[in-house]
Amino acid sequence: MAQLPISVIKFKLIFIGAWLLIMADQGMLLHFFGLDWQSAAIDALISNTLLLGCSLLMMIVLRYYLPRGKQYINVLALCLLLTVIWLLTTKGLLYWLLGDTEGYRQLLRNSMSIRFSMAFLLLGFVTMVSILWYSQLEQKEQEERKKDAEKLAREAELFKLRQQLQPHFLFNSLNSINALIGSRPREARKMVQQLSDFLRGTIKKEETQWVGLQEEIQYLQLYLDIEKVRFGNRLSTEISIEETASELKLPALLLQPVVENAIKFGLYDTIGETVIRMHAGKEDHQLVITVTNPFDPETSSPKAGTGFGLKSVQRRLYLLFGRNDLVTTEAKENVYITTVRIPQS
Repeated sequence: MAQLPISVIKFKLIFIGAWLLIMADQGMLLHFFGLDWQSAAIDALISNTLLLGCSLLMMIVLRYYLPRGKQYINVLALCLLLTVIWLLTTKGLLYWLLGDTEGYRQLLRNSMSIRFSMAFLLLGFVTMVSILWYSQLEQKEQEERKKDAEKLAREAELFKLRQQLQPHFLFNSLNSINALIGSRPREARKMVQQLSDFLRGTIKKEETQWVGLQEEIQYLQLYLDIEKVRFGNRLSTEISIEETASELKLPALLLQPVVENAIKFGLYDTIGETVIRMHAGKEDHQLVITVTNPFDPETSSPKAGTGFGLKSVQRRLYLLFGRNDLVTTEAKENVYITTVRIPQS
């Protein structure tokens, strides 16, 4: 529920100060027209206190009923009604309290139209300020709800990406274990243990969690150990990290799809030993990670390397940073290069 404007200390002080000024101005004006100071003070106090009550009532009404479109006519009618009620109530009280004062009744009758006009203007001004206040609060709440909804949508999409990646990797690993059980049972058991450690890590980490580069590399090494059991001597890796980049952070589990993509298109279309190289450095307040793998231009199209894994990385970085230029790929001679940039706060 929206708070009243006067619940804010700054607004409350301005509101009270303005009302005291109006009250003092009315008292001096009545004295200028021949009313003694005591009667003028009583008139100003009663008139403005009742008008203050009507203003507070309008604030409370608008707190629960914020007009839309043609409904502003209803607010205008309510202002007129309250002004009439205020005028009649004020007239009755002042007649009762000051009716015996010489010349006061005549002064009161002559000033009724002016009192009505001033009260209606003041009440209308308070109403307008209140509508602007509540509209601003409502807009702010809508923006916050929109941000929360967008955040939930991003988190849901990130979770979906994770669920799509895990079965893909798990399927390949189980196939490799199945192939090793008969011929190399010791390596199959080792691969099962490594796969267990890897999957345990994915359960503990959240997609939006940021980790240090060293921690991410340690986790990536579990994945590489599994792949080395799977591909044997055909796969080797080289990882180099510049000293300036060792303390930088990145979203958890970001590198595994990139390296998996390099292994897939580095080993499947080539023969002999394949070296997957990864380099991490710092450039313009960004963590820059480059992964390279060989490919055979006669049997493999480098564009095939931009499969689901890289698209999921690119989508994650877009959801986190709102940029589509953080994942780039290029082919030079027989080497395919994937570059990932992670902005640092």
